[in-house]
Order: sequence, then C-alpha cells, then structure tokens
Amino acid sequence: MKEIPFTEKDVNDIVKMINESNYVVAFTGAGISTESGLADFRGKNGIWTRKEKGLPPKRGKHFDEVKPNAGHLALVALQDMGVLKFLISQNVDNLHLKSGIKPELLAELHGNYMYMKCIECDTQYKREEIGWDREIHGRVFRTEKQLDNQPVCPKCSGRIISSVINFNDPMPDKEMAISKKHTQKCDLMLVVGSSLSVFPAAGLPRKAQKNGTKLIIINIDSTPLDDVADIKLGIKAGPILTEVVNEIRA
Repeated sequence: MKEIPFTEKDVNDIVKMINESNYVVAFTGAGISTESGLADFRGKNGIWTRKEKGLPPKRGKHFDEVKPNAGHLALVALQDMGVLKFLISQNVDNLHLKSGIKPELLAELHGNYMYMKCIECDTQYKREEIGWDREIHGRVFRTEKQLDNQPVCPKCSGRIISSVINFNDPMPDKEMAISKKHTQKCDLMLVVGSSLSVFPAAGLPRKAQKNGTKLIIINIDSTPLDDVADIKLGIKAGPILTEVVNEIRA
C-alpha cells in the first residue's frame, strides 16, 4: 500500500476518539520499529513475507544499533499523561522499555531479546545478570536441547531459555492473561505497525472490536481488520502520533 500524507482531520479524528475514551490500550507490531531502522517481518517486503516467496531478506539494523523513534516516544507521552493505560506488543526489540514505557504497563507477548527466563519459576534475567554469553551458551529457545555448561536459574535452579518466543513455542501464560484482561477493559485500541496476521496475539484486537471497542489502525500495509476499524491510516506512525500528542497537550 502506498503511503499517503495524513491530514489535520486525521489528527483531529484520532484526538477526538482518544478524548472520548476512558481506557486506551495500544497494540504494537514490527512496523512501529521500522522507523528506527529495523526490518519489518510481515509487511509487503518483510523478512518472513520475502522468505515465503523464495526471495532473499532485506535486513535492517541489529537491535543493539537502534534507538526509540517518534512513534515510541509518542506512546510514552500518552502514558505519562495518563491517557494510555496499557501497551501490548508483539515486538522483541526492547525499544518500548528503552523509550520509557513502564514495565508494569507493558506485555511483550513474543518476549524481549535482552532477557532470558526460567521455565520453572518464570523469573526474567538480563543476560549479564546470570553470566549468559551467547557465543558460548547460544540463544537457546525452548525447543532446543539444553547444554551442560548453560547457567541455571539462581532462584530455583530451573532451566534458563530465551524469553523470545520461537516458532511453535507456547505463548507466555502471564503476558497473555494480562493482555486479555486489558483488552476486555479497553474502550479504544490503538493498533500501531501490526499486520494483525500473527496469532494468537492478533486475536486480541479482533476480540476487542467484537466487544464494541473502538479501533484505530496505523499501518502502512493493509490488515484483515481495515474494513471494521473506526480509523485506518496507511502511513508511518511517528509523525501523526507526535501531532496527536501535541494536540492533546494543547
């Protein structure tokens, strides 16, 4: 989908919908982070989209090389103003936490590349906290074999794995439960940069919409929920969300 410029009316419509809502929840996908230089996954030229077509991937920067962009910072501003009540993310890039989203107001459904976790007690650790060296110990997803030299959980001696959800891994129970709770409470869901094609995470905006929740989608490519969204804009998120924040502050 070709990106078209947003208008003042687009900004005013979003601001009006936010101001008329009591419980705003954001739902983000890889598209919000492409403005930081990361590659997309399920967009028209996303890594997995190209792979399924037999095409070589278009690689972006590494997670360690990028910083939060205007879209991330706009969500932080909405959080700090008390407008954004919770954020559900499919991203593993750590940019939401780096931008200033409060950990207690964030559910990272697909994990976070910065963290390992214990499969027994579910405690999360930064790699350096437990001496995890990827060159020696590997990335270690749940489905991979445990090696004898890998660190174990300091708390319960359980097995440590990457918090990132790999293909065919089960979704994290705690994050899914809290996401469903906030999905049920919200009266406006702001979807930013998600193709809404990766399940079960993509089922949350569908559930919200069926419950009567207002739905705003900002994503360059089309999504399966475009026709039922109250607002759908095929544009980058950073510039328009910055204007939305400025209007709400004003």
